[in-house]
Amino acid sequence: MPKQMETTSRSAELEPSGSQAVKALLRLREMVLAGELAGGSRIAEVAIADKLGVSRTPIRAALMRLEQEGLLELLPTGGYTVRTFTERDISEAIELRGTLEGLSARLASEHGVASVLVSEAQACLDQIDAVLAQPALDDEAFSAYVRLNEQFHALLSEMAGSAVIAKELERVARLPFASPSGFVVVQANSGSARDMLVVAQDQHRQVLEAIVRREGSRAEAIMREHSRLAQRNLRAAVAGHQHETVPGIQLIRKREPRPRA
Repeated sequence: MPKQMETTSRSAELEPSGSQAVKALLRLREMVLAGELAGGSRIAEVAIADKLGVSRTPIRAALMRLEQEGLLELLPTGGYTVRTFTERDISEAIELRGTLEGLSARLASEHGVASVLVSEAQACLDQIDAVLAQPALDDEAFSAYVRLNEQFHALLSEMAGSAVIAKELERVARLPFASPSGFVVVQANSGSARDMLVVAQDQHRQVLEAIVRREGSRAEAIMREHSRLAQRNLRAAVAGHQHETVPGIQLIRKREPRPRA
């Protein structure tokens, strides 16, 4: 074994197993979303372990986790392939998120929300307002919006007080296309970018107001409508072939698979 490889191997063995597992998971997810592992390709476990400089045990754990997240598919004969998606798959995932967030908003309205959470949500929206007050949005502004948008949606989930719904929201949002900010980057090069985000922000304000006023049906309807903005961005991303700007978009199949005879 070459000296450099031997050193790398020993260093990996000295790392805590948990650290190796996290490293493998994050890097593998990045490789899938960046297209380093092509859609439909079989994962070479040994080659991946060598590339990342970790043992096969954390690689196996990472593969199992990514299969649970929906990015990989377990083969009947063993092993994994990189999963691909149709536009319909993604649309349904976004619809599912909208349904879950709508339910979450309704439960928050019906049960009532602690004032501290309402204050945090209002402060978050104030920060988004400050971002959108800029006459033009640069990359830094979009990054700030994405961060704050994800924070607000997380607060909405927390308001429901349901561990079951929170877990399901977390699961569906792990898909590269279904998170609250999954397609926001598509708007970065659009002339109407700021206008679209202003609409989304208005819906944020409305749902928070409905929750505070204990208007459950209204809060649920707003969040379902809110997810339709992501549906619009999905269509724009697919039509625009923006493979370099949207993580994981290369996993979208152009056509539905033909049924087997």
